Amino acid sequence: MTDTDTPVEARMTLIEHLTELRRRLIISFSAIGVGMVAGWFLYGWTIEQLLNPYCQTLDDAQECSLYVTTPLETFNVKLTVAGYSGLILAMPVILWQLWRFIAPGLYSHEKKYAIPFIGSAVGLFFLGGGLAYWSIPRALEFLQSLGGDNFQEIFAPSEYIGFVVKMIIAFGIGFEFPILLIFLQILGLVSNETLRSGRRYAIVGIVALVAVITPSGDPFTLGVLSVPMYLFYEIAVIFGRVRIRRAARAATETTET
Repeated sequence: MTDTDTPVEARMTLIEHLTELRRRLIISFSAIGVGMVAGWFLYGWTIEQLLNPYCQTLDDAQECSLYVTTPLETFNVKLTVAGYSGLILAMPVILWQLWRFIAPGLYSHEKKYAIPFIGSAVGLFFLGGGLAYWSIPRALEFLQSLGGDNFQEIFAPSEYIGFVVKMIIAFGIGFEFPILLIFLQILGLVSNETLRSGRRYAIVGIVALVAVITPSGDPFTLGVLSVPMYLFYEIAVIFGRVRIRRAARAATETTET
């Protein structure tokens, strides 16, 4: 192996690592700040979209409103919505900075995965958020049905908005699962054989993880997120198998030549 094939990270000092980390964090937080400004001005449209899942659970005669109980609650809600909007809008930049931070530790042939990594990670995050948005009305109906007809739900803005946004982010993060498993295989930190032999443990671990990261924890939400995550697990296993076969075929062809 030549010196040019050696990962840059292997030649970086601790101070250089910390300097690089600080730079990536500054760029990421700056992107979140810009996203928050955009989220502040898009608040009207955003709050309508966040209210829509709740409105779907109501009868036509019922008013779709949240009930404010403190004078500062609307201001706090606007700040919260702007903050979460900034985080979501900055996600492509955050993922790119994450890649730029770990890229020096990769070999030159591994750096070609940059565009697929960013593209698939961003796409899967928003796909997961979209699935969460679809499932929220069903989750709310299930949770409301547990109390029976003797209860009238009156949601406060802070609790409701927090619930919806946390669901969206939890699903978005959950959908990053295959990217993580595939990347760990590429780095050699997890073997394909380990993933294949750990299916039973993976099922239990996925359900437990979903129960922790989702704010509702109801059976409907557990199923909606757990099933795709396990399918992603199998996709990662298939990716590893294909990668091993291609590497073996390439080694055979090299030996023959």
